[in-house]
Amino acid sequence: MRKDAERNRQLVIEAARELFASRGLEATLNDVAHHAGLGVGTVYRRFPTKEDLFEAIFEEAMNQLADLAESALCDDDSWHGFEWFVTQMCEVTATDRGIREVAFSKSCGGKRVEAGRDRLVPALSKLVERAQNDGYLRSEVSATDMPILGLLTGTVSEYAGHVDAELWRRYVAILLEGMRYRDDQPPVEVGALDDEQLETAMQTWRPDGSS
Repeated sequence: MRKDAERNRQLVIEAARELFASRGLEATLNDVAHHAGLGVGTVYRRFPTKEDLFEAIFEEAMNQLADLAESALCDDDSWHGFEWFVTQMCEVTATDRGIREVAFSKSCGGKRVEAGRDRLVPALSKLVERAQNDGYLRSEVSATDMPILGLLTGTVSEYAGHVDAELWRRYVAILLEGMRYRDDQPPVEVGALDDEQLETAMQTWRPDGSS
């Protein structure tokens, strides 16, 4: 690829990352071109569809989340590893709307993004099971709760991030405290989504509002 063509490709990717982080997947290729200071034709030559652009950007993001989960499993203290991962995951999803929408929806993203998600899921299950087996994490917590936690903290940022960019941390702390096992705690009355229900939610949720 010629140097100018590669430079334009990087400009498109950087502009798209910034736009998707702040506006989510509703941003169009035309918006990306304007933000990058390039002609629309230049963007479409590099990335004919939004799906092509999503794969270029979010494959790395999904692998980043999987890397975090696998790193947490290396912590000898299962609660510390679980707590660290939840905090790291929520920081990513609270501060980057695009990653949040791609990570928790299967309406877009492509095969390379899906491959990153396939790495993430078993690592999440191990994190939860390990902390439960060691008596730190209440039995009702499920790996399927993790996407919900990411969405909750993302909503906090969308609602009040312009007032306090760190507010999401307060709710992560509250949620983590609620997930700790205690002998005298009452059971959670509503169960977690099972794998099939989570799959349905991820297949049908369209963050950009399309049907």
